[in-house]
Amino acid sequence: QLQLAESGGGLVQAGGSLRLSCAAAGRIFRMPAMGWFRRAPGKEREFVGSISWSGDNSYYVDSVRGRFTISRDNTKNTVYLQMNSLKPEDTAVYYCASQVLSGDYRDSGLFGSWGQGTQVTVSS
Repeated sequence: QLQLAESGGGLVQAGGSLRLSCAAAGRIFRMPAMGWFRRAPGKEREFVGSISWSGDNSYYVDSVRGRFTISRDNTKNTVYLQMNSLKPEDTAVYYCASQVLSGDYRDSGLFGSWGQGTQVTVSS
């Protein structure tokens, strides 16, 4: 099972950008598909998007599509979430997770092995 650690969160003004990183550690034979999730105050955890194990394909929910980009560097066992044009409603704790069940990498229910999260706060 992977150990995941997110970093890169912080405070940014609306319209700004942040890049989050998710570093994986453990016995890694091949990095699985990876996903990003977020939990806003008082709300349930929300799926943001995911990237296939190769990095050739990615998926985003409607609320972030066109603003967020997920990428990965398997040589570094690291996945990234580039967030542009940030809005106050993007404020949340952001988590990465690895795909732990077989299936379509776009299926949020297949992810587990959560990191500890990193706080993103977007001021208006």
